[in-house]
Amino acid sequence: MREPQGDYSFWTKYKRFATTEILLYLIMIIGITLGIIIFG
Repeated sequence: MREPQGDYSFWTKYKRFATTEILLYLIMIIGITLGIIIFG
């Protein structure tokens, strides 16, 4: 029930945003862990 063309175009458009989101999440996780280590 999935259309490969629709998914393909969606993922090609989303890939740009996905990479930046993953980097932001990694930075957030690193910042939280550092905060716990510093204040913990």
